[in-house]
This record gives sequence, structure tokens and C-alpha cells, in this order.
Amino acid sequence: MKIAVVQINIEFGQPDTNFTKVEESIKEAEVNGVDVVVFPEMWNTGYDLKQLETLADKNGERSKALFARLAKEYQVNIVGGSVATKKQNKFYNTMYIANRTGEIISEYDKAHLFKLMDEHLYMDAGQKLNTFELDGTVCGGVICYDLRFPEWIRAHVLKGAKIMFIPAEWPSTRIDHWQLLLQARAIENQCFIVAVNRVGSDPGNDFNGHSMVIAPWGELLISGQSQEGIYYTEINLQEVDKVRSTIPIFQDRRTDLYN
Repeated sequence: MKIAVVQINIEFGQPDTNFTKVEESIKEAEVNGVDVVVFPEMWNTGYDLKQLETLADKNGERSKALFARLAKEYQVNIVGGSVATKKQNKFYNTMYIANRTGEIISEYDKAHLFKLMDEHLYMDAGQKLNTFELDGTVCGGVICYDLRFPEWIRAHVLKGAKIMFIPAEWPSTRIDHWQLLLQARAIENQCFIVAVNRVGSDPGNDFNGHSMVIAPWGELLISGQSQEGIYYTEINLQEVDKVRSTIPIFQDRRTDLYN
């Protein structure tokens, strides 16, 4: 599976500019023959939470239409990072997944809201897991702060996920946590991690990218990139089964003790 990690500078409170950038990125990635294109968190608005009433994507209609059209046109899977949405007069941080036929196959609202960026004051939390299939492989998707909850990642892997997609707006001040947590999640769940962080800045934070693709043994296949750009790698999904058979942690779990 060839993956394109789209590490962009999100323009604060400028959905039109950001939609154009995302569309151009999908077109560029398609030229390179990728299977999956992945975007960062809240790419339509950034964390301009005070303006959600006017900026949020109503029912995700614009985002879903863009992903469906381009996924079908270029026959590529799109992990849409996340966007600010308004649904039934509430606001959410929402991930959409489109498959090669242009079908929106998954919708996920961020489960853990990040109080340090006031997310809980403006948005509502999601209430369900996010698993889906891309080209026959079970995958999972969570968003940014969700990464700090290992039981949430494990819940997706126990549902069969071999790849976890994690879009983020993870500030540069805590970027060391980002790498350590991502590698830990890959190793402890014996899965691939595809984590996409933004670059640039907003009025309260600076972001330095460091998007990562991590193999089940913890190897960094993409890492350390701090500039805006599209970064590519290929993953061999057979590695998941190989690692899980070598150290069978899922067979050795003591669930009788955990609850």
C-alpha cells in the first residue's frame, strides 16, 4: 500500500483557501500513483473555534462532496484528516473516509476533546469507534488528543485494525510526546501508524509537522519532516501478521485481570 502523507500549512479561518490546497494535494499525490492520501486535523478552519457558526462545514457536505468526487475521479482512497462540522446545531471535529469508488465509508467525531485548546467549550465529543476497510484491509482512525488514550487505540485494533490513521494539530512544544506516543502505539498494538500533523501557526500555537508512518516493530518510515509538503512511503501489510505471530500479545492478554 503506497501512502501519501499531506503535511500542509492550514490557513486560520480560511476554508476556501484550505479546500483549494487540499484538492491540489490530492491531484499531486495521484500523479505519484498512491493508494491512500491522508490529511491533518481541522484542515478546513484550523482552530478558529470562535467562528464555527459561520465557518464549520454544515453536515460535512462540502468536505464529503470534495472527497467523493476526487476519490472516484482518481480512484484513490482518502483519509480526510478532520474538519470542523456543524450537525444538528452542534459542532464536531469530524473525520471522513472515502474509498476508491467515491463512497464515504466512515464518519468519526473526535472522542476526546482537548481542553488546552478550548475544544470542549465549543465542540461535542463523538461516541463511537471508527473502523473501516481500505482495499480489503481493516483500518482505524482517531484524531490528535485521542492518541494519549492507549485503550482507545487498542479498542480499534481489537476490532481488527492493522493500520491506525491519526491526523493532528500537535503543537511543536510537545512534539517529543508526539513521536514517543506514536511509536509506543505502533509497538504495543503491532500495527502500522500513519500520523499526519500540520505545519505553520495560528494565533496561539506553532506547529512543526513531524508527520510519521511507523511500522509494527516501531521503525520510522517517514519522520522528521518540518516543511509543508507531500511525503510518500510504501507499507507491507504482511508485516503485521508476521510481528503478531512472533510475539503473540493478543493471545497472551489477561483480560480476566483488566476489568
